[in-house]
Amino acid sequence: MKALVLSGGAGTRLRPFSYSMPKQLIPIANKPVLEHVLENVRAVGVTEVGVIVGDWADEISAVIGDGSRLGLRITLIPQEKPLGLAHCVALARPFLGDDDFVMYLGDNMLPGGIADIAADFTAHRPDAQVVVHKVRDPRAFGVAELAPDGSVLRLVEKPEQPRSDLALIGVYFFTAAIHRAVAAIEPGARGELEITDAVQWLVTHGARVTASEYDGYWKDTGRAEEVLACNRALLGEQTARVDGEIDAESEVTGRVVIEPGARLIRSTVTGPAVIGAGTVIENSTVGPHTSIGRDCLLRDTTLTDSIVMDGASISGVTGLRGSLIGRNAVVGGAEGDGHRLVIGDHTHIEVAA
Repeated sequence: MKALVLSGGAGTRLRPFSYSMPKQLIPIANKPVLEHVLENVRAVGVTEVGVIVGDWADEISAVIGDGSRLGLRITLIPQEKPLGLAHCVALARPFLGDDDFVMYLGDNMLPGGIADIAADFTAHRPDAQVVVHKVRDPRAFGVAELAPDGSVLRLVEKPEQPRSDLALIGVYFFTAAIHRAVAAIEPGARGELEITDAVQWLVTHGARVTASEYDGYWKDTGRAEEVLACNRALLGEQTARVDGEIDAESEVTGRVVIEPGARLIRSTVTGPAVIGAGTVIENSTVGPHTSIGRDCLLRDTTLTDSIVMDGASISGVTGLRGSLIGRNAVVGGAEGDGHRLVIGDHTHIEVAA
């Protein structure tokens, strides 16, 4: 089996970050979303991975390289315009050949992994197998209607009156049958080749299409609040580890990871939290559910439930919470209560009290 990981798209819901970095490289627990995805792919025994890339190809390549660091062999597949998920399958046909493959959206987080679902596909080998997850309001998703035996009867995109609460999430398993379906469909209302239409084509033409339910934690990290929620979930599962320096006047409690070269000076960190390599925290308080990237500086600052990306500097800001601070951003300010910031890379701002 091969893998096709989708890392194109504009990421408009994650602006201002997506102006200066691809959404798939947003860090969750100090690791890019795309890297979490690739680790899940590797965990099911797949080593040949095609990654669809758009305008951010160079940035993505700089992070994942040829895949050897992750135990993978990665082929980058350019897509000039985001013309749909099924268009990605068509572009990847030379890479995929007639092999079975898993298609995985590069901004979807499934911390529980997909090993059981992959094993089910391998054992039964339907023409296509979609992965579904129960949601409260299916109207915002593609929805699968299933027969009692788990086979797919119908797929409906964003139905006004859903007949099912099973939403399609960003993982699909395919045999080579999907290529015939992709070649047969026409662009939808958005002008894109929809993978939902291709799978429905298989259903309509008598192919065997099944669904597997993923009942673990799942997030589409397309919005800032979803990124923060996912960060909270992953930090809560980590194992405490201290490889940096903590002075005698500092205190660390709970599930906290302090990476090599990080230093705590007269500061308090309450987990779950992660402090990146080379970061200095001085006269500051870091509350739960916070990820601080590499080579950051926090001085005279209080923050919680936030993500601070590599190289950022925050001084004299208290009450900072629920925030996303971009790479190499500089934030200064005064005492306050309940500041919430979402600022992109290389931004310099002063926070008013």
